[in-house]
Order: sequence, then structure tokens, then C-alpha cells
Amino acid sequence: MFELAQPWALCLLLVPPLVWFLVPTAELPLPMALKLPFFEALKDKLKQQETRFVRHPGVGIVFCIWALLVIALAGPRWVGEPQPLTRDGYNIMLALDLSGSMELNDMVVNGRPVSRLAVVKQAAIQFVKDRQGDRLGLILFGTRAYLQTPLTYDSQAVLARIDDATVGLAGTSTSLGDALGLAIKRLQAVPPKGRMVILLTDGANNAGVLAPLKAAELAKDDDIKVYTIGLGSAVDPSRFGGLFFTMNGGGDLDETTLKAIANTTGGRYFRATDMASLQRIYQTINQLETVSQDEATVRPQQAYYPWPLALAFLLAMGWLVRQAGFRAARGDVS
Repeated sequence: MFELAQPWALCLLLVPPLVWFLVPTAELPLPMALKLPFFEALKDKLKQQETRFVRHPGVGIVFCIWALLVIALAGPRWVGEPQPLTRDGYNIMLALDLSGSMELNDMVVNGRPVSRLAVVKQAAIQFVKDRQGDRLGLILFGTRAYLQTPLTYDSQAVLARIDDATVGLAGTSTSLGDALGLAIKRLQAVPPKGRMVILLTDGANNAGVLAPLKAAELAKDDDIKVYTIGLGSAVDPSRFGGLFFTMNGGGDLDETTLKAIANTTGGRYFRATDMASLQRIYQTINQLETVSQDEATVRPQQAYYPWPLALAFLLAMGWLVRQAGFRAARGDVS
């Protein structure tokens, strides 16, 4: 359907005719008069010149330029039929473990051994990039849990904080309960639909104040689902030396606690052993969580104001060039 965004602007088309007919012609005061013997002949000549001036095409061009500018101001546009638009939205807190054991190079990517943290960061970055229209927050935890990014639509900010994460940044121990409690606290201020926590760790809770199962009860009370991911290589840990785990506070993966957290909150527990399995877990979470928000409609629009605006510009340029030519011709004659 064709319509004008501001139809009232068409009233400005009446301005030039009103000025032309209502504003009186200025009269030049003549302090002295010169008697001419051929006044009558000159008078007829002046009348012919006046008629020629009134019919001068330059006046019509100026009016056309004005009319085109007014039409452009009115905002001609084509508006299509309303189309339904269903929006899906989530509020997701990512809690990533940065304890000392995340430095272990027992993961393989493209045939090369890499650290657990490198695999986690790559998978998390891809997960964030796929979350279009969702609000994401990031918590990094070790001995303590720290909020790196509050819930935001700015995925680039979340990606930057994930990329900056390093092992030991939050301490070398593992505080699962504190990390989960901090995530729950940040989600309490948002609408209840679509709230979830993704908690990823490779160890057991050995630091912090809040017990993991107590944090799970708090999440259940607030109807917040927690998806837990236990990271551990399929390679025999003894190849890397059991002393390493003890020194870095990682410990063995506590799958029992992670499963209990997920079951209590209505989420799920996943075991990740490499990059491929971690990416599949994130894809599974995408399929499990679907929150339909209020349905909205959108009407596609196509604006046409640039066309009369461009035509007015071209006519104005042509008129100015023509006036410059007339002035140059009068200068040559004189």
C-alpha cells in the first residue's frame, strides 16, 4: 500500500502561489523623472517584456523544484502487509572453570595436544557467536568466582572476556558453589522465562563458602535450570602424572555432584572429552531450551523520498547553470 509518512507536508505546495498573488509587487521610488518623447512606444515594449517575464520558464522550474522538495518531505513510501515475527530470547550465565588443572595439555585439536582451557575457550566462543538475540553473562571461577560480564546483548564484550581468560586468573582451586550462587544472583533480576546457567568444570568443589548442592536448591527455588558440563580427557591421566593434579588443585572430576546439581534444577549433565563432544553438548543445549516471547508483527517498508529529492537537485543544478549562462551573455553584450 502506497502512503505518505507526513501528508501534512503537502500543504507547503500552496506557499509559492500565495506569495505570488498575495504579496504586492515592490515599487521602486523614483526621486527624479525623465521626460521621453517616445514614452508610449517604450511603454508598449515594457508591457511585452513584463508578459515575457511572467511566462519565463525559470519561474516554472523553481516551482517544480519546490514541489519536488515538498513531496520528498512528505515521505512517500510503500508499506507491505503485516508479517508475524516470533522472537526467541534467553538469559544465559556461562560459568567457566579456570582452576590449575585446566592447564593440562591432554586435549587434541587437529592432531596437536592443547590445554583444556584452549578447548573450552574455542567451544565457548562458538557458542556465544551462535546466540543471536540472547543476553549472555560470563563468570570465571577458581578459588573465587568473579563476574566478568553481566547479562548483555553485546556478545563482542563476552567474547573479549573469554579470549582474555587464563588459568589461575581466579585462583588454582575450584569453587563450584560460589560460582553457581553468583550466577543465580545475577539471574534473579531478569524475567523468569529462559533463565539458565551453563557450568563447566574439570574438577571437584574444594574452595568457596557456598556448597554446590545448596546452590542447586537456590536455583530450583528460583526456577533456574543448570546445565553442568564435566570436562575430562579420555586419555589416561596417569600419563601426565598424578602429582600435577594435586599441585594444581584440580582433583578428580566430581560427576556425582554435577549430576545432582543438574537433576535438582531440571537441567542435564554432560561429559565432554574433546572439542567435538563439547561442541555437540552446546548444540544439544540449544535444542533443549526454547522460549517463545510475545509475538510481534513487522511491516516491510520501501521509502521513495530519494527519487524526488534527487530530481529536485538535478533541476536546481540545471537552473543555476542556465542563470549563470544568462549573466555571462549579458556581460558579453555590455
